Amino acid sequence: MSLVVNKRGPLLRLSCIALALGVIAPLSYARQGFPTKAESLHYSQGSHGGVGLIQLPTARMAEEGRLVLGYSDNDEYRFWTASLTLFPWMETTIRYTDIRNRLYSPFPGFSGDQTYKDKGIDAKFRLLQESYWLPELSVGFRDFGGTGTFESEFIAASKRLGPLDLHLGMGWGYLGAAGNTRNPFCDLRDSFCQRPTGFSGQGGKIDYQQFFKGPASLFAGVEYQTPWQPLRLKLEYEGNDYSRDRAGIEIIQRSRWNAGATYQWGNFDLNASYQRGNTFAFGVNYSFDLHSISQIKLDPPPREVPEQLTLTSDQIARQQLAGMLRMEAGFVLRHIELRDDEVVVTGNQLAYRNQDVAIERISRVLATELPRTVKQYRIVELDGNWPMVETVVDAPEFIAAVTYQSLQPEVRSSYRRIEPESARDWHARSRFRGHYYGAEAFWIQSFGSPETFFMYQAGLLALAGYQFGSGIAFNGTAKLTLFENFDKFNFTVDSQDTPLPRVRTYVREYVTRSTLTMENLYASWQANPAASWYVQAYGGYLESMFGGVGTEVLYRPLDSNLAVGFDINWVRQRSFENNFDFMDYSVVTGHANIYWQPELLDDVVLTFNIGRFLAGDDGVKIDFAKRFHSGIVVGAHAAFTNVSSADYGEGSFTKGFYISIPFDLFTLRSARGQGMIPWVPIARDGGQPLIRPANLYDTTSRRSRFGG
Repeated sequence: MSLVVNKRGPLLRLSCIALALGVIAPLSYARQGFPTKAESLHYSQGSHGGVGLIQLPTARMAEEGRLVLGYSDNDEYRFWTASLTLFPWMETTIRYTDIRNRLYSPFPGFSGDQTYKDKGIDAKFRLLQESYWLPELSVGFRDFGGTGTFESEFIAASKRLGPLDLHLGMGWGYLGAAGNTRNPFCDLRDSFCQRPTGFSGQGGKIDYQQFFKGPASLFAGVEYQTPWQPLRLKLEYEGNDYSRDRAGIEIIQRSRWNAGATYQWGNFDLNASYQRGNTFAFGVNYSFDLHSISQIKLDPPPREVPEQLTLTSDQIARQQLAGMLRMEAGFVLRHIELRDDEVVVTGNQLAYRNQDVAIERISRVLATELPRTVKQYRIVELDGNWPMVETVVDAPEFIAAVTYQSLQPEVRSSYRRIEPESARDWHARSRFRGHYYGAEAFWIQSFGSPETFFMYQAGLLALAGYQFGSGIAFNGTAKLTLFENFDKFNFTVDSQDTPLPRVRTYVREYVTRSTLTMENLYASWQANPAASWYVQAYGGYLESMFGGVGTEVLYRPLDSNLAVGFDINWVRQRSFENNFDFMDYSVVTGHANIYWQPELLDDVVLTFNIGRFLAGDDGVKIDFAKRFHSGIVVGAHAAFTNVSSADYGEGSFTKGFYISIPFDLFTLRSARGQGMIPWVPIARDGGQPLIRPANLYDTTSRRSRFGG
């Protein structure tokens, strides 16, 4: 069975088919209705990751915050994928492909018998949302930042007809290798008729000059929701020519039709398919919602506030109030001042990262422990010794809301955030003094190395310090490695003439020298000289690879979408042979730092660090961070400097991804703090910043609702 496609007028045919779908669809919707929210949450994934059929992408994407981890296997390829819908209109996918018929390199001493691993990044953007008449329309880019193994672009349309979800699209590159239709962009410019081969630099760059060029193919498919709810059936016609794949062997393609089935079991999707007329494949996907993921909590219930209360100011037990605030609201009281009709409480919030939850719990305690003559609660939250934000609560309005005395109670409207003026006099004369200590786990990982696919290091960080009232502190962190496999790392170029100083590629030597090392040991001074201004200076062993001195200034207005700062550091490279010596290399590094929360992108922070990096290269590092309702932050970063791709090496420039997870997603009691899991595909020496022991933007996170 084959599909015959006329090679003339592809855009006209696409328009006619889309119009036909739009005319027929309402007849079915009149009986069936639009897909329910539950159905839309479970759009199934394709083999390459991302919402799709089997090999083909579709115009569909899951709801914002849906993360899907997947594995797919056939004769030539194994795919490990992670797909995330960052916004309602944008889906992203990170993929590792194990090409099982190719070795990583022909040199056994370098990579042994490890098979070739290909990294890929995909993105899909929704241009048009499905409506009564029109299909959903999306444009996508597959493997656009790698070595071009699966590089392709596509435009796809999808329309629901009752239990059928119909899909039609056009692909270029890998998806269009069969060339079953004429590339419509050839009519606009001759340069679109031929697709450049290879990849630029040392791989890892976005080869936009190849987009939508060369042969094109139409593809189509259908997904059928069977009467048995867990089971869906798929059929597709693809436009790839597998004889051109880089699989190490020639792939025989007996048919362009693929058929498959998906069985949904809770959050799992189990997939099986028959592809190319001669190949069986299977896979599994696990999905969860980053917005709604949570942990059962055994916190004390929020205190009930009675409508009537008869207390006098003489009846306030301050010690008892401090204990209640700590137990029920996670608030460590440092100072309290009762005035005629208002109270000022100053302290540190240790438990509740959601600032609205924290304020409501504190106010509930105050509403039951203070007389009703108090008309205003002024809650000043500190970070260390610094006042971060003052929340002014209208007590009568708050009590009316929590006791349901109004028709539409709204607790949030009863308070407002202001600069913490009420605590400045107290802060000037009364600061925390004394020692502190703590411990936390760490996890370092790397994927896709030649020696082994997955490298890791895990253990504990034990930190301690002493704070003086003047803002000076001494801090130290010991690092205990419990297990790691970085001893397999073979990147040693000591005898080679490398164009860049080796500021990060001694990682094997640093990681494997000892199970117990000194991560940092330094003195610091921090101050808040004026409203919205923060400064610090530091010196000592600042991180595992560098020590020196530095300073930072930050201007961060309360709840502003913009913050700016500057840091400058003189540092010297630490020896990897012991904890205390230094090597000969030193450098002055520093950046102008811009932190921006765009109004058009919900819960997003863009960071720009412009300046000089550790290898003496100049440029900019850009960081994108998206926060979900659960507190999970997903981010990506890239550094672009004056180092050429040839000098930088494989990967062409520094890039990476990370996920930051709140600690209280793993605990039965609420707690503040985040743990970061990084992923850096290939770490080289260009575009590498100093890891400063304290970052003022992070320290002042409560100045923004993004941080809570």
